[in-house]
Amino acid sequence: MSKLNVDQRTIFDLFSDRKSDFLIPDYQRPYAWGDKECQTLWDDIFSFAFPDNDYTKFDSDNDEYYLGPIVTFKNDDGKMEVIDGQQRLTTLMLLLRAFYEKFGKMQDENSINTRENLALCIWKTNEFRKPVMDKLKIDSEVATDNDKDEFLSILRSGVAPDNMKSGYAQNFRFFQNRINIFLNEYPSFFSYFPTRLLNNCIILPIEADNQNTALRIFSTLNDRGMPLSDADIFKAQFYKYYAQKGLKDEFISRWKCLEELCEEMFHPISGTPMDELFTRYMYYLRAKQGIKSSTTEALRKFFEKDKYAALNNNNALEELEELADFWKDVFNQNIERFSDRILRCLFVLNYAPNGMWSYIVSVYFLKNRNTSGDLSDAEFYTFLNKITAFIWAYSIDRPGVNALRTPVYAEMVNIIEEKNISFSEYKFDPIVLRSKLDNYTFANNRAVTKSMLTWWAFRDEEQSWIDLDVNFEIEHILSKKRQDELQDKHNLEILGNKTLLEKKINIRASDYRFADKVKYYRGDILDRKQNKKEGTRIKELLNIANTYSDFVEDDISDRNNEILSQFIKFLEENDLIK
Repeated sequence: MSKLNVDQRTIFDLFSDRKSDFLIPDYQRPYAWGDKECQTLWDDIFSFAFPDNDYTKFDSDNDEYYLGPIVTFKNDDGKMEVIDGQQRLTTLMLLLRAFYEKFGKMQDENSINTRENLALCIWKTNEFRKPVMDKLKIDSEVATDNDKDEFLSILRSGVAPDNMKSGYAQNFRFFQNRINIFLNEYPSFFSYFPTRLLNNCIILPIEADNQNTALRIFSTLNDRGMPLSDADIFKAQFYKYYAQKGLKDEFISRWKCLEELCEEMFHPISGTPMDELFTRYMYYLRAKQGIKSSTTEALRKFFEKDKYAALNNNNALEELEELADFWKDVFNQNIERFSDRILRCLFVLNYAPNGMWSYIVSVYFLKNRNTSGDLSDAEFYTFLNKITAFIWAYSIDRPGVNALRTPVYAEMVNIIEEKNISFSEYKFDPIVLRSKLDNYTFANNRAVTKSMLTWWAFRDEEQSWIDLDVNFEIEHILSKKRQDELQDKHNLEILGNKTLLEKKINIRASDYRFADKVKYYRGDILDRKQNKKEGTRIKELLNIANTYSDFVEDDISDRNNEILSQFIKFLEENDLIK
């Protein structure tokens, strides 16, 4: 069981402790506080220290102000590595240094005592408790923060000249200005402010016995900022690796580009966009290691093996960049990289009933790309069709993404070993599968329903691919309000009565009769300026609109039979039938 050391302490008790040696590690995000946060901190502490602007109303023995927790763990070098509280801790150090600088020339007893106490919080001390002025109580190694040297320089010198443009310098000058104003307005009780800050403002230091425990605590406690992601930890490993090679600045630039690219593309339900990229990369590495187990390790646990050996090499960052660039072209539907038929396949897969397709496609790309990062169009087309057919059928035969792991993970390894992708142990009995399809309830809230309709719409080779940002909904060709026209009410919800339709058209077509709906499908409706409104881009639906005078129960049944029969044929074409 992990151990924790939790002990409420004043700022002076914590910062002046000889064992306090804070490190803001390289995987932390850059310092981000500005004037707004500094003003709030100043106002809160001032209101606490001087109730009603009256220093006599303060009870120094009992009054306390809670500034929040600081989560740390002691690293291998004996430093208190800061997981949570970086922004608060850094800002407090700047504030204490600004006070120390102001007290430098004051010679009254209270000022001298206050200055000595501030020094004990800013600098390490020797065995006689005297500050060693070249050894700060805090250090920063933030990988992507080019301004951290200014922070350390300000703490050492107490000076932030105008040519310093960092947030550290701006906040230090902010506190200097506020201190000057305070001194002018309340000169008689100036010493009380830093004294009450040191002795009556409380911090809750939480010291964990290891990094993982500290990160878990941070994620549990933190409801304000964004907790450190797995990718932040991985960034630190890359930073160390490239810094040793003298390529620190190059790495920071590459990482920033990669981060921006992922933020544009990925919008995961949990984790960060960069975590999603590392997840896709993890499946490639798992497959290279021959791992077929359906039990997937947590992302950080996978990469931290052997001291992050998977990342500490010349290939990892380049492969991540290539993978991100591939997915950028998928999402942007890059016609220079992909043929029309590939873009149609990728559009269909974008509506897959689960996200497993993106993992096996990532493995396929990294294994089969040529030196230019391209794939064979014919082989990629065959692969995309096969995984589409399998994932769709398996999702109906054995619902649930967990069930899909076993066959897909095995095929990931086959991709690495350059074996044919066959799903040979999981082929489908056509009679059994057709029975399941006939009896399956294709409700709108089931992901596979839209998946099947998308596959069906794009089965037509004349159907052009459509921008991924077009929002499609499921349209009932015979509307729900007309279901009394059906002898078998079940037919309302079968695939034969459903189609993809752009959301804006679906809203307009609403519950009209078929004869009125087709006007919206074709785009025959005029807007206020007497221009035709845009019709659907789903070719099959346009064919229905132009062919049928009405769409009745027999038409629904016939179309449903055609969809399901063609789906079985699609499986046969991809050698997935027993």
